[in-house]
Amino acid sequence: MATSLQGIVRVLCRLSPSILHPIRQYQSCLHRLPARTCPDLSAFAPPRHSLCQAVSLQDEDAARAAEPLIRYKDRPWDYLESEEYIERYGTNPVWAGYRRNHKGGIPPQKTRKTCIRGDKICGNPCPICRDPNVIVHHQNVKLLQQFISPHTGMVYDPTRTGVCMKQQKKLNEAIDTARDHGLLPFQIPYVEFSVEDYSNSHDAVGSTPPPPSLTSGDTWYKWYSEISPDQNEVAKVKKMYKAYLKKGLQTQSC
Repeated sequence: MATSLQGIVRVLCRLSPSILHPIRQYQSCLHRLPARTCPDLSAFAPPRHSLCQAVSLQDEDAARAAEPLIRYKDRPWDYLESEEYIERYGTNPVWAGYRRNHKGGIPPQKTRKTCIRGDKICGNPCPICRDPNVIVHHQNVKLLQQFISPHTGMVYDPTRTGVCMKQQKKLNEAIDTARDHGLLPFQIPYVEFSVEDYSNSHDAVGSTPPPPSLTSGDTWYKWYSEISPDQNEVAKVKKMYKAYLKKGLQTQSC
């Protein structure tokens, strides 16, 4: 290990004069000659300034990309009225013209489960996952209306819109919540009610007359009168409910 370090130091010592010599010439030129006649030796300058500028440019690009996300995060419905949305989609819905990449001429019967797994995004994400400004929310009514049929009021199937199953689940939940809050209309089938269904005049709702067997004094079942109970069992039952029977007789006498 020590020998390898010594070899690296020797190589650097050999190369240092060739690197430092142009820089020293550039510094001496700045002192002797005016700025107009000085040769351009910026190529020999240390690269740390360019690296700092590159890092700063990357930070600026990341900040610019994060600005619309932060701006539309709290109010996602403002994005559908912005100029960015009109330039990108116009008057069409977000899923218009979308086609999923697949092998062969027959498209898959189901959409993918999700387009984003951790930090990895698939090659051709769905219409909602490809645009970070499109956020599914129950107050984003204009976005939800794009996934509802105006004729039937039913939610479009994901095979038509190309939305992944994860976003489709969010859409269904947001549409149900918006309908519960009164933000989206929903159709109720019209049923004509007749007065007879809610009246007490017909036999199904009125008082049921007693059966003819009870009015005539006969038993409910004909075979019940032919059975003679065991007297020992009857005595046991009377002994068990003796106090109850006394109370019943007293109430009847009163």
